[in-house]
Amino acid sequence: MIGYYVHHQGRGHLHRALNIAEHMAEPLTLLSSLPRPVQWAGGWVHLPRDESPRVDPDATANGVLHWAPARHPGLRTRMAKIAAWIDEHVPSLFVSDVSVEVALMARLMGIPVVAVAMPGDRTDQPHRTEYAMVDALLAPWPSTISPADPQWPESWRAKTCFSGAFSRFDARPPVPATSTTRNVLVMFGAGGSVVNHEDIAAAASATPGWNWRTLGGPGAQDWVRDPWSALCEADIVVTHAGQNAVAECAAARRPAVIIPQQRPHGEQHATAAALHRAGLALVRDSWPAPDQWPALLHTASTLDGERWTAWSPGDGARVAATFLSDLAARFHEPAAISVVRASGDSRVGVRAGNGGAP
Repeated sequence: MIGYYVHHQGRGHLHRALNIAEHMAEPLTLLSSLPRPVQWAGGWVHLPRDESPRVDPDATANGVLHWAPARHPGLRTRMAKIAAWIDEHVPSLFVSDVSVEVALMARLMGIPVVAVAMPGDRTDQPHRTEYAMVDALLAPWPSTISPADPQWPESWRAKTCFSGAFSRFDARPPVPATSTTRNVLVMFGAGGSVVNHEDIAAAASATPGWNWRTLGGPGAQDWVRDPWSALCEADIVVTHAGQNAVAECAAARRPAVIIPQQRPHGEQHATAAALHRAGLALVRDSWPAPDQWPALLHTASTLDGERWTAWSPGDGARVAATFLSDLAARFHEPAAISVVRASGDSRVGVRAGNGGAP
C-alpha cells in the first residue's frame, strides 16, 4: 500500500497522481481536500481544509514550516485523519504532493517518504528541511532542462527521479490540425490568473486572421473535462507555466506562448525560463499589448512542436510509477541500498538506507 497526499490548489497535483496511478500495480490511496474524482475507484481519504478561518498571525512556526496555524481545528483534524490512516494501513511508502508538514509527519511516524519536487527557488528553510529529510524526490521534468534552482545540492539530485513531464494525454497520439482556419487556444486553469477577459478580447481583435478560443480561466467560452480535441485543433496554445498545462501542451506537440503567473517561490517563472532557454516555447513575462500579438503569433507558428519531446518524452508517468514501486519494494529488503536503477532507465535513481529503517 502506498499513500499519496494531493494538494488542493489547482488541479495539477490531482492529475499527476491519477496519471501515476494508472501505471501502479500495488494499491494506492489518495488523501486530499479536493472532491473525490468520479473516475477514481481506489482508496480515498477526504481531508478538511485548514486555511479558513485564519486564527494565527504566524502560521509558519517562526519560519520553520509553511503552513501550520496554531489552534486551527481544520489543521488538527486533517493531520489526525492522515495519522490515523497511516497507523491503520502502515503504508510501505508515502508520497507528498505537496506539503512539507504532511511529509514531516509521515516520516516522524516511521514511514519512508517521497516528496514531489517543485520548480523555482526551494532553498527556504521548510523546503531545505523536507528535501534533506525525505528518502527520495520525484521531479516531473527532465534533468537536462531543469526549472529548479541551480543551487540544488548534489545530495538532493542523487536521490531524485527526473521522470520528464507527463500528462493524462501521453497515451494519445497527437492529431494534426485539419481546420482551414488558424486557431489560437487560450488555456488557463483553476489555480488563478491575472489575465482577464478584456486582455484576451483585445488580443483577438488585434489578430483578425486568427480564431481564438478560451478554455478555463477568464472569459472561457466553455468548460470541458477533456480538452484534447481542442488542443489538437489549435495551431498555437497560449497558456500559463503550470506544470500540468505545459505537459498537456507538450503532449499535443503544439507550438506555445507561455505567460507565467505569480506563484510562491517563483514556480511558474522558473518553468517558463527553462522552456525559453531550451527553445521549446515563446515566453512573455506578462500579457502582451494588443499590437504585439500579430508578430508574436507569426513567430510562434514557426516553432516545431516535436521539440516538446525533450520536455515530455511520453512515458514520464510510467517512469514515476516504476520509481515509486521499486522504492516501496526495496524498503522491505533487509540489506542497505545505496544506488539502484529501475528497469535500466537512467532517469530513475533510488537511494535508501538500511532497508528504510528509521
